[in-house]
Amino acid sequence: MTMLTRNPLDRIETDTSVSNRRLVGMAMSCLRRVAAVLLLAAVPAVASAAEVVDLAGRRLQIPDRVERIIIGEGRYIPTLAILDRENPIGRLVGMLGDYEDIDPANYARYRARFPDIDKVQRIGRSARDSFSVEQAIAARPQVAIFGLGGHGPGTRSTEVIRALEAAGVVIVFIDFRSDPLVNTPRSLELLGKVLGQEARAAEFLSAWRAALATVTERLAREKPTLTRVFVESRVGLGRGCCETMTRGMMGRFVTAAGGVNVADAILPGEAGVVSLEWLIANPPDVYIGTAIGSGLRDEASWLALGAGVTEAAARTRLAASLARPGIADLPAIREGRAHAIWHHFYNSPFNVAAVQAFAKWLHPALFADLDPDGLLADFHSRFQPFPLDGAYWVSRK
Repeated sequence: MTMLTRNPLDRIETDTSVSNRRLVGMAMSCLRRVAAVLLLAAVPAVASAAEVVDLAGRRLQIPDRVERIIIGEGRYIPTLAILDRENPIGRLVGMLGDYEDIDPANYARYRARFPDIDKVQRIGRSARDSFSVEQAIAARPQVAIFGLGGHGPGTRSTEVIRALEAAGVVIVFIDFRSDPLVNTPRSLELLGKVLGQEARAAEFLSAWRAALATVTERLAREKPTLTRVFVESRVGLGRGCCETMTRGMMGRFVTAAGGVNVADAILPGEAGVVSLEWLIANPPDVYIGTAIGSGLRDEASWLALGAGVTEAAARTRLAASLARPGIADLPAIREGRAHAIWHHFYNSPFNVAAVQAFAKWLHPALFADLDPDGLLADFHSRFQPFPLDGAYWVSRK
């Protein structure tokens, strides 16, 4: 019987080969796991990007982390502050220069708190036509936030949209202007998703919806006689009379507060102009003029409200505007049912405070307990980087 013996060296070699194969196998397994991890790390930019639908009805893929944005109107900064309270300028790499021109007092407050606001690239001035696509692309934004309409690029700005999207910029349309009481919650929810601040958007909207319901639910329950209202827009900016808002902007506040906008009968769009003769022939029960900001230059003839404006100064300007020939003869003016409101509520998420002010003017007894001053002060203390300053509405008496 032949005994087969095994060379110890063969065994060592064999064991070594097995060991090597195991090591190679382990290494390959490790590499496969690393590769899988790397692949997953590469995919999130697409796979985990959030899908949203903007106010123009466009389905969009939002980057996972949005750190560079441009805005179509500088007046969206208070909206950004609702979501990025610590630093609403932090993600901003470009904006129109309308904010410092149209509302210089509030812009100055932001500048005092966030000096870098002056360093943000201006990609246009106050009008849509001034928007520079080249400067916008050079700012390398991930996302552009535009309004459906207004001073900046809108849904009809086809060339701007095409150029920015070709550069990889995601354009998100919001709206506080055309249908403000419907689109304000939709816009805040959308921005909350885009900027990763959904909880803060929900916190603001909880307060906003409660404030609006205080008016709408009481009107639905009590069903008062509707009040006839005329809103004169940007009083004193021009020499003529009378520019107004109807089925958009503050015109929507009239119906929400239990009124009938008298100009709806002849103006089909969001805004327009009626003659003084027509207004005298169709007198409103309540007159409301809008104040185009906080300019208090002595030579200015427009109404003044907003940051830095005292109630006494605002009332003096209102009295002067109501003394104009023809306007002074309206029953609403003669009988003291005349008021002024800060113009920029027409394009602001704080619009519900204006609705409460309208409700008090249109139905004083029904809404005697409402406190729009307290509401606006609360909004500022909770959702803006500084407390409320100045008068934002005033009555003749």
